[in-house]
Amino acid sequence: MVKSRARLDRQFDRIQRQIPQSSGILAHLRRPGARWFRIPLGIVLVLGGIFSFLPVLGIWMLPLGLLLLALDLAFLQGPVNTAILRGMRKWSIWRRARRDKKAGKL
Repeated sequence: MVKSRARLDRQFDRIQRQIPQSSGILAHLRRPGARWFRIPLGIVLVLGGIFSFLPVLGIWMLPLGLLLLALDLAFLQGPVNTAILRGMRKWSIWRRARRDKKAGKL
């Protein structure tokens, strides 16, 4: 469980590095006292991600909501970490292939 929590913290740290605008709010949400706000927000984000076919809502809401919920629900930490890591690997492979394809066309 400690390993899962540490990995989860690294996921949040990476998000804060990649999207500096989010660092203030994510730091606030990660505090232990923000649990009363974090859980409802996580549920709303998951629901918004499920209904991403509607305007304004997006699939980006689903992983962020699951990350927030995993901070408080230990049984979600392992599966969320695994899903996020796999998704990030696939994303980087896709981006690399896209970049290589563009470089080949130039």
